[in-house]
Amino acid sequence: MALRVIRLVIPSGAPAFTAANAVHKARVHTSSARSLRYGWLAYVLGERTTPRLKQYSKIISVDGNLASGKGALAQKLADKLGMLYMPEADTFYLDKMTGEKGPLSVDFNGMCSLEKFYTDPKAADGNSYRLQLWMYTMRLLQYSDAIQHLLTTGQGVVLERSPFSDMVFLEAMFAQGYIRKECVQHYNEIKNISICEFLPPHIVLYVDLPAEEVQKKLKQSSKPYLQNVPLAYLKSIEESYKKSFLPQISKSSELLIYDANQVQDIERVAEDIDYLKFDKGPWLEQDDVTYHHMRMLVEDKQHVASLTHIPKFLPEITIGAHEYDEKYYAYKSLPGKKYAPGYNEDVGDKFIWLK
Repeated sequence: MALRVIRLVIPSGAPAFTAANAVHKARVHTSSARSLRYGWLAYVLGERTTPRLKQYSKIISVDGNLASGKGALAQKLADKLGMLYMPEADTFYLDKMTGEKGPLSVDFNGMCSLEKFYTDPKAADGNSYRLQLWMYTMRLLQYSDAIQHLLTTGQGVVLERSPFSDMVFLEAMFAQGYIRKECVQHYNEIKNISICEFLPPHIVLYVDLPAEEVQKKLKQSSKPYLQNVPLAYLKSIEESYKKSFLPQISKSSELLIYDANQVQDIERVAEDIDYLKFDKGPWLEQDDVTYHHMRMLVEDKQHVASLTHIPKFLPEITIGAHEYDEKYYAYKSLPGKKYAPGYNEDVGDKFIWLK
């Protein structure tokens, strides 16, 4: 049985998390009626997207190698332009989407570990590829949250990386022998049937920091497992960015490249964005009809998640039926997970018989 990396419990239209450091501290998908879902009826009754789109109604992805300073840039830029900042999705992003009080076990979050990847990237249990596929799914879900927020409120979003740039890690893993060729083929098949459903970022900002400098910064990290990341792996990420991702994304998105010193001048970065013409890419072809269909897609998180699953055997992401059954019922036995949200007496839900 192929391992489904998404729990079958994402409520349709589930609200995303509120970023702890978000510039605007309201919930993602903020509106005066954020508890109401958008649907066909809303469109029939006159709900339209284009009237709320303004100058900075954009999706901006800030990319770069590990510890390149992209996070600080993204947060400052969001603050400067009045946009929503969404930190980079981690392996527990799904828990934040579903409003868990704390991270659940890795058994319910892709059965993978980032720490294990950096300490044992060639682990025989296939952790490296499970992590890569899980992170692509989390980035896809976060990107759907960003688009939903943009189209619902008109407020732009600044992200750290996106599912469009996720492939740089896959290429780096393969270059270093961490994953097999069959994993690359599987990933590309998954990406080809999923990424085509989404529009690329309006702007990609790339922070160019040499791999040698990245390694020096990682050695000063408070996380021990990041202090010994191989230089060859960091160079592979940098090479993939420059030879694969940046040339490709520049065809459909505005591309700005800065070195580590230039990104300190946030005024200059904001000014460069103001000078962009935005005269290319699929966003130019959109209207209220296509925005309507886009909103319907990104609101249905279960459908977005299902885009990353194909019935194909691959040892790295395949588990037996008994193990799957065991993990499924272990999840359902957690407090508040037996029934749909609002129907679980064990977590204090009231008046269930009236619902």
